[in-house]
Amino acid sequence: MTESVKSACLPCGIGHFSTSSALLNEAMRFKKDGLATPQVLDDIAQAIGEQNALERIDLTPAKIELLPDWEKELANLALEKSRELRHNLESVQNMNDLEEIAIDTEEFYKQLNRDWSVKRLEKCPTCQINTDENIEEAELEAENTIEKPIKEAKVKVETPKNKLSDYGRKASEARQKLWNDIHEARNPKN
Repeated sequence: MTESVKSACLPCGIGHFSTSSALLNEAMRFKKDGLATPQVLDDIAQAIGEQNALERIDLTPAKIELLPDWEKELANLALEKSRELRHNLESVQNMNDLEEIAIDTEEFYKQLNRDWSVKRLEKCPTCQINTDENIEEAELEAENTIEKPIKEAKVKVETPKNKLSDYGRKASEARQKLWNDIHEARNPKN
């Protein structure tokens, strides 16, 4: 029995880039030892394996086709960059080239993650992100739920009746002064 996969997994692809980036950064710790050392070669091989998994399992053309358009664009970009990374790793000649590949991989991984996260949140009907529209709504809500009651009522911060340390007493007095200043600023006597 074959099970149909409903969609590609772009977050999985981001995870593969994250792992490849970490592996290549780890390989760079051995820069002085050279490209042909077992640790560096193993890290490169594992990074190639990560990108193979991304291309052949998570972001196949059939799976990408089922994604929403906004995600499809990012998936195709990730797939293209993965192939480029894999080919570069398969033909790397020296540690300086590997360092450039490591830097490029980390930068791409971070940007892909940011782009996907922001677009996912923008498309989410229940998520709240700081778009201009959401900020305006939050400011209006704050004005209606916080500022109006403060204008209408004088708040008295009660000092606890038990003995306070000097620090506690000063903190309570400072809170009371702050509340009084806010109230006076919002309700001038003139």
